Amino acid sequence: MFIIKNNMNRIRLLLFFIFLGAFATAFQIGSMTTVSEEDAEAFMKEFENLILDIDAFGIFTHNLTIALPMFIPGFGAVWGLFSAWSTGFAFAAIVSTIPEIGSIPPLSILFLSPFGIMEIVAYSLGISRSFILIKAITKKVNLIQFIKPTVIEIGIVVGLLFSGGYLEMYLIDLARETGFEMPGF
Repeated sequence: MFIIKNNMNRIRLLLFFIFLGAFATAFQIGSMTTVSEEDAEAFMKEFENLILDIDAFGIFTHNLTIALPMFIPGFGAVWGLFSAWSTGFAFAAIVSTIPEIGSIPPLSILFLSPFGIMEIVAYSLGISRSFILIKAITKKVNLIQFIKPTVIEIGIVVGLLFSGGYLEMYLIDLARETGFEMPGF
């Protein structure tokens, strides 16, 4: 039993890292997309309206509404990769309107910011769980055994995104206090 469980943990960890890499790749591809001036301006107007009165709980809620569908078997993996691409596209739109941030490597936002790491870990958990669940469904495996780990992972995602939202807002507020101008803030 221990050997089987240990092997299942290895597979789970491997799938997590595979989908972390897939998320980062989709994000990078989105960030390399050429955005027309019209699309960039439309995006920036929508983005500014979205973040106008946002607070830490708003950041958390926004990220959670993106993350929870990632647990849906099959659909969640597609949704997660689309979300990664569209976030990268958003970065490309911001760069096209504010060229000064074009020197920032897009993946550094994911891997060098504490809230970026929290978010990519959360999203990778959801996407990889979606894959595990759809694989179990297609093999007609009893899904009861997946309830507990899925609920635990959803709890981890909620905790990561909650902490990440408050950390991101703290850093935004800190930047505002020091006079650092951030796009849209």
